[in-house]
Amino acid sequence: MSRPSIRPDIASRVVVYSRADCHLCDEARAVVAAVCADAGETWQEIDIDAEPSLVERYGEYVPVVEVDGVQQAFWRVDAARLARRLARPPGGKKKT
Repeated sequence: MSRPSIRPDIASRVVVYSRADCHLCDEARAVVAAVCADAGETWQEIDIDAEPSLVERYGEYVPVVEVDGVQQAFWRVDAARLARRLARPPGGKKKT
């Protein structure tokens, strides 16, 4: 599966914090890619091993998925939960 191609000047609603050689990260990447494609959202992936502060923050809890800056999951990503969250506008309030 290819990784998303994200221009640095475009903010993505979904961020996946991961590391290399992590089978849970591979699974999370596939779920996030599918849900974001269905929702028409972009996503980006950040390798925590490239930044010591991220290793300190996330450690062995990767993958971590954030939507609009709020943590939604770690280790395993629930596709239905992620889809429901993405159905809300940025800012987190449910559509009425």
